Amino acid sequence: MKTQKMVRLAVLIALCGVGGFIKIPSPTGTVALDSLPGYLAGILLGGWGGAIVGALGHLFSAWTVSLPFGLPAHVYVAVQMAIYVSIYGYLFRKGYKILAVIVAIILNGVVAAASFIPLYGAGFFAMMMPSLVVGSAVNIILATLLMQSTAIKKIAQGVEAK
Repeated sequence: MKTQKMVRLAVLIALCGVGGFIKIPSPTGTVALDSLPGYLAGILLGGWGGAIVGALGHLFSAWTVSLPFGLPAHVYVAVQMAIYVSIYGYLFRKGYKILAVIVAIILNGVVAAASFIPLYGAGFFAMMMPSLVVGSAVNIILATLLMQSTAIKKIAQGVEAK
């Protein structure tokens, strides 16, 4: 991995840590602006870079509220985030920007909550889904809007040129 890409990766991971402290009201306290840098990384750095940042973003946010579901459950969510960020980044880079936003919000907001129905029941799904959809939309839409800025476009072009 080139030094420039490693620095970008490190900065985005650090931003996840900061974003993990900017909470969006939810029953568990784990919904935050932690995944915004992950979604940016999915576009700027591609699959593995985005996956790493997305996964660590969730873990940072969960750690700020003492891993309310235990480490294994949060590692499971981190893996989901890695996948969702990679899908978003892939679709976005292929030019399907609106589809990328819609798919990512559905995956992160609805599918992620539904994946816990076998463990915690439909009540958990009903309780978490609204805040996850709002949190997902905020993170994903902000990442998408940031990608439209000139400064971020220049950074993206620098990554692609390497």
